[in-house]
Amino acid sequence: MLRTARAAGLAVFLATTALSGAALAQAAPAAVRTETPPIVYKERTLPNGLKVFTSLDRTTPNVSVQVWYGVGSKDDPQGRSGFAHLFEHMMFKATKNLPAESIDRMTEDVGGFNNASTYDDFTNYYEVVPANHLERLLWVEAERLGSLVVDEAVFKSERDVVKEELRQRILASPYGRLFGLYLPQATYTTHPYKRPGIGSIEELDAATIDDVRAFHQAYYRPDNAALIVVGNFDEAKLNAWVDKYFGPLKRPAQPITRVTAVEPPRTEPGVFNGYGPNVPLPALAITWKGPAASHPDAPALTVLDAILSAGKSSRLYNSLVYEHQIAAEAFSVADLPAQPGMFGVGAIMASGKTLEAGEAALMAEVKRLRDAPPTAAELAEAKNELIAGKLRERETIDGRGFALGYALLVDGDAAKANTEVADLAAVTAADVQRVARKYLADNGRMVIRYRAESERPATETAPAPATLPKTVAKYDGPVFALAPEGQRVAPPPLAEPVAPVLPKPVERTLPNGLRVIVAQSSDLPLVTADLTVKVGAWADPHGLAGTAAMTANMLTEGTKTRSAQQVASQAEALGATLSSGAALEASSVTLNVMPDKLDAAMAIMADVARNPAFAAEELERQRQQALDGLAVAYQEPGSVAGFAAAPVVFGGTPFGHVPTGTPASIARLKPEHLMAIHSAWFRPDNAILVLTGAITPEQGFALAERAFGDWAKPSAPLAAAPAVRPVVRPRAVAIDLPGTGQAAVTVVGPAIARSDPDYYPGVVAATVLGGGYSARLNQEIRIKRGLSYGARARLSTGRTTGSFSASAQTKNESAPEVLDLIKAELTKLAAEPASAEELKARKSVLVGGFGRELATTDGLADILGNLALYGVPLDEITAYTTKVEAVTAPQVQGFAGTVLDPAKASVIVAGDAKAFAAPLKAKLPGLEVIPVDRLDLDSASLKKGD
Repeated sequence: MLRTARAAGLAVFLATTALSGAALAQAAPAAVRTETPPIVYKERTLPNGLKVFTSLDRTTPNVSVQVWYGVGSKDDPQGRSGFAHLFEHMMFKATKNLPAESIDRMTEDVGGFNNASTYDDFTNYYEVVPANHLERLLWVEAERLGSLVVDEAVFKSERDVVKEELRQRILASPYGRLFGLYLPQATYTTHPYKRPGIGSIEELDAATIDDVRAFHQAYYRPDNAALIVVGNFDEAKLNAWVDKYFGPLKRPAQPITRVTAVEPPRTEPGVFNGYGPNVPLPALAITWKGPAASHPDAPALTVLDAILSAGKSSRLYNSLVYEHQIAAEAFSVADLPAQPGMFGVGAIMASGKTLEAGEAALMAEVKRLRDAPPTAAELAEAKNELIAGKLRERETIDGRGFALGYALLVDGDAAKANTEVADLAAVTAADVQRVARKYLADNGRMVIRYRAESERPATETAPAPATLPKTVAKYDGPVFALAPEGQRVAPPPLAEPVAPVLPKPVERTLPNGLRVIVAQSSDLPLVTADLTVKVGAWADPHGLAGTAAMTANMLTEGTKTRSAQQVASQAEALGATLSSGAALEASSVTLNVMPDKLDAAMAIMADVARNPAFAAEELERQRQQALDGLAVAYQEPGSVAGFAAAPVVFGGTPFGHVPTGTPASIARLKPEHLMAIHSAWFRPDNAILVLTGAITPEQGFALAERAFGDWAKPSAPLAAAPAVRPVVRPRAVAIDLPGTGQAAVTVVGPAIARSDPDYYPGVVAATVLGGGYSARLNQEIRIKRGLSYGARARLSTGRTTGSFSASAQTKNESAPEVLDLIKAELTKLAAEPASAEELKARKSVLVGGFGRELATTDGLADILGNLALYGVPLDEITAYTTKVEAVTAPQVQGFAGTVLDPAKASVIVAGDAKAFAAPLKAKLPGLEVIPVDRLDLDSASLKKGD
């Protein structure tokens, strides 16, 4: 997984928000919380230079093992961008004593998970496993540090996977080129931060095995690494294992090569023009040179960034999106890596709005911060949001390990993980204005304009690919190969398992019919409150797809006593996250906040759920944002295929439309449509309130009574939700997106209800097929053939029906092959029983994932809310493991044969059809090819004019 500092701070659509000056002046500053629990850790350094950090947590049955290396995208050789990221992939392959894919067997298949990320300044590898697997994971990490197999076959295979990742993230995303390629290229002139971390097809293809081996030798060494262990362990045993497995690794004699390039200051403004083939709305970014993360100005720039774009009460949202409505989305980013970085602002323009208008509006907001300090309310709100965010990051053991590693590799000191909150709290309004003046000067800006390729002037040609060196290194060091089976060192034995401590939910029904569930689950100062209302897209009137979704989205856009701006500013001043949304069968309002601000935040939550205004002007704003969002989504293969699934599978039923709406249906929505949904279904006897985290049952019930006790139950009886019974009508649909970089291939069909006796066999069957890296689809499509960045399967169950899907994205010309592979695996699952070993591994994936979800307040609230929604007893959280383990191979095989039959499923492929339509039609004679500009998801035919 590629993650640069830029990628972490910039998504294609970053939600950003702001308040008018008058509204801010009326808001009282909220108290800033500074007493966040520190991460208690111990540190030592081995004689070979390996740094070791350990942090004990007896409340979890798991342990996180992480190794952070001081090598990132900035260290890629010239002409070989993407090397650090390529090596992130290769480190999961074979070692001298471990066959390829063994790391997944020893993590995912025992109920844990593994992953890695590449940033500009580091690459990190991390696992979470049951605590009794700790010694094995330490041995594994020492193995791949000391004896990784880097051979031609592995190199070529993983290079193909990386190229598919590049196509998916950069070439198939409408704004992938802007954020992944053009933004760094335009911002930096000298420092290697200017190169894309994911590389390029040309540079990846030019790489040789010598290049790769030399890169590994240069940077994968104990004195360039930090081992971080967080979780439940015996300290003495842990230290002995670290010494045993990592101690013998040798420190090389040659020094580590470090980047010494210094980015010169920018002395005059610049303009960079970039283009992409599928850009529905123009976009721009404005960047300036910034300091390093360790610089004293970094906290003030971080707060400045939050004031500009954190949440729905930030300045950029208020000005560009809310008040003037010239942008679909606006963002800012303080990208402050280990060496001097950058600060940026930007926007994706609203339909019909110009880049010139966006640039003027962005610069006006920057000038405001240079000319005057932020208000006390803005400053307090930004700090509360940032500090609450730090708490949320540390709910998990791997999150705490990440905080330590990031502080070490980027700030230069792991202790910064425990001082960053105090550093943020110490920032003054004058500091914010000072850094705005210092770094965001007019003459230091670079304006990056991004438009559709069709708008490139005829006189301007696309730059030619650079001439690349044939090789960048000559390698003559040691080369490891997998030892013969009888000569391999066996992994260490397992210790005794640590039993999990499961939360104990307690419930009560208020006199008005509201069901309240409370589960005390954390000592970390966070609480999640989740209100689920039993109404979803099934309630959309005919021809008005998206009504329930828009109703839910509009809840936070103003009430009878609070404007949309006041809802945002008051919630965010508390450091709370308050969101609302809807799915097929339920709508929800979700709050996450620190306990000392819970009462005030719950009052806002209750107001938005009970008293939405559905103001016409607010609906119009939301309508335009939704339409702009759809314009972008209709250029993304995965999104388009996903939109088509509901009409294809559930056509003719209350589920047979796009739950979030279509351009035509959203244009028809009126306030009275939303009011009708709300008045009919948002009532206490049709709702469930779940409270989790640092809250006792007594506190939770009292809080529910204060916030919702006077919510009157209507006298009219509650109507029954309809039963949904889809008719199996398999279709084959290809949606043509000319110029897009990949095709999304999906096999989808109807499935079962949550109450079906085959629920657990179905969940296990879907997990065998496509639940995780080691599942069958990913094995066949990614691991064996390098055809996709990832392939997956999913079983979704509801009140009366459900659906299944199996999907992957691939280069356009490979779509027919990937479809064949998906269908073959569906057929094979029904043809023969899964082995005991495979079944055990996939069950462990389910059990481990369930346990990790229970460990966060949001995850626990989501699990309990869904159990209540579908009438499942709450003690299912204690029975889940037993029921999963009880599933047999014949049950999985039987489920696959009856529910996952590819002959009864539909096929949806979205991509550049000229590359796959002919061979696909040969396989699927009934294939319907629909150009995206003729796509009508409100029509049964899916075509305009039919």
